[in-house]
Parts: sequence; structure tokens; C-alpha cells
Amino acid sequence: MAYTPLVFTGPVRDTARCGRSAIEKRQTEGVLQLGATGLAGDEQAEKAFHGGPDRALCHYPREHYDYWKMMYPEIEDRFVAPFFGENISTLGMTEDTVFIGDIYQWGGAVIQITQPRSPCYKLNPLTDVSDFALVMQDSGRTGWLYRVIGKGEVSGLHPLKLLTRTSAVSVREAVAIAFHLPFDETEYRRLLHAPGLSASWTLTMQRRLTSGKIEDFNRRLFGFAGPFG
Repeated sequence: MAYTPLVFTGPVRDTARCGRSAIEKRQTEGVLQLGATGLAGDEQAEKAFHGGPDRALCHYPREHYDYWKMMYPEIEDRFVAPFFGENISTLGMTEDTVFIGDIYQWGGAVIQITQPRSPCYKLNPLTDVSDFALVMQDSGRTGWLYRVIGKGEVSGLHPLKLLTRTSAVSVREAVAIAFHLPFDETEYRRLLHAPGLSASWTLTMQRRLTSGKIEDFNRRLFGFAGPFG
């Protein structure tokens, strides 16, 4: 199967809802160079949490916007790609059908899925919904991230074509393992054995195995630490 993407990029700028951010991206026509850390002309504001080699591209399924329109009809006009700051939007690829480690040809580049997107608190002011990041996390409709394993020229005219499936862990399952299930050593080891898993998620799963507990999500989801954060 091949999937035709919409492609979006944007610089860091002052935004009305999210402060200094690159979440406000625009569709890009024509050919772009895709390098090790992302598309030419694309930026990330908080590099400790966004971007880098394992998070060079963000992909969000376009069909999910219908779900968000149903959930929040009062702001349905906002739910159009690339509202969540994604670089790639497609129809036909969802968290259920793509897997950690999947390798795709995209134009002259080769990219690999590394992890689900971890929703963060900036989605709350973006939507004016105080717990939207948590709602997205609970829904499993998070999207996912890629690393670039082969640089090259890409565009919206170049389809994404699956080359190799390296694991049996779907992005949906990875979301459940990380965010939904109670502490489960077996599932953490299963995720750790998925080839291509990002370094940050590898470290998180290893820390859970070492500490015997799940980390606090409040800082990421709400911008403040919980009682155990």
C-alpha cells in the first residue's frame, strides 16, 4: 500500500495560545530536503521534548479530526490538519495499522517509526480544553514519530510506501503499554524488544523495570508535577 501525504512545516513563532512554539505549521508544496533532524524549514521550540533524531517527523492521521469534531463540536472548525503541529497527515494509516520500527520509503528518503507521540500540556491551551492532552492520551489517537534513516528529497507528491515491518507491536499497543495499562513487566520487555524504539522510550521502559513503578504524567500533561513527580 502507498499513502499520499499532506506535508507541513513551520518555524518557531509567538502564538496566541501556546507561547513560543512551532505548532502552527502550514502546508508545503514542492520538494523539500529531509535531513537527520527533519524537514528543511521546520523547527521545534522545546528541543528537550520535541525534535531530534528519533523525533524528526510527526505524523497525525487525518481521519482522527472527525473524531475530535464529534467530541468538541463547539470548536470543530479548529480540527483541520495540521492543527496538532504534525508534519505529515494521511488517510488510511492509523495507530492500529502501523507498527513500531516500520520502515517507509518517502520519495528519496527512508524513515522509521520510533514511538507514539506523547501528548503534552500545550494541547490544552491550543484547544481551550483544560485536559485535552489527557483526553488524547486516553483515546489512543496520538499519532506517531519517525527517525530519518536515509536522507533525501520528499514532497506531498511522493507516497509513503512500507518497505519493512520489524516488530509485532502496533503504535496503538505501544500507547496502551506506556499510558493505559497498570505496571506490567512483561509488556515493558515486549516493547523494549521492538526494533527501532526511540531512545527516550527505551529509557522510560528501562526505568520502570528498575524502579518498579510508572512515572508521573502530570508535568507532561498539565505542566506541573503531581505528588510523585
